[in-house]
Amino acid sequence: MAKQLTAKIKLHCPAGQATPAPPVGPALGAHGLNISDFVKMFNDRTREQMGLVIPVEINVYQDRTFDFILKSPPASVLLKKKAGVEKGAGVVGTEIVGQVTRADLEEIVEMKKADLNARSIDEACRIIAGTARSMGIEVVE
Repeated sequence: MAKQLTAKIKLHCPAGQATPAPPVGPALGAHGLNISDFVKMFNDRTREQMGLVIPVEINVYQDRTFDFILKSPPASVLLKKKAGVEKGAGVVGTEIVGQVTRADLEEIVEMKKADLNARSIDEACRIIAGTARSMGIEVVE
């Protein structure tokens, strides 16, 4: 008999550096899960992606067990890393905080292709370029 799903928890945690402190501890503790088990498993699976924020979807079952699915990092985090900026523009449309190339966009698309809703690499690059524009990051050829 299959386990009965009781809850889905969505979190954004720093890769390889998750701690039982908020937001992880309270979110998992409210469902009676072993927080230290999750933190250890998450950090082991994301150690090679240090410095990125990883979205994670945790499935909580009736017998207080869990499993989790790691998603690709948000496009905004990857764009900030490629452009070498700490944060996006304060005034969108007038302020340019950095630049990325088409090759940078294609690298980001490769990392995110499982989570993007696009039929081709060109369409996916346009999606990521739109995110870059809204952050004040210029796309150069």
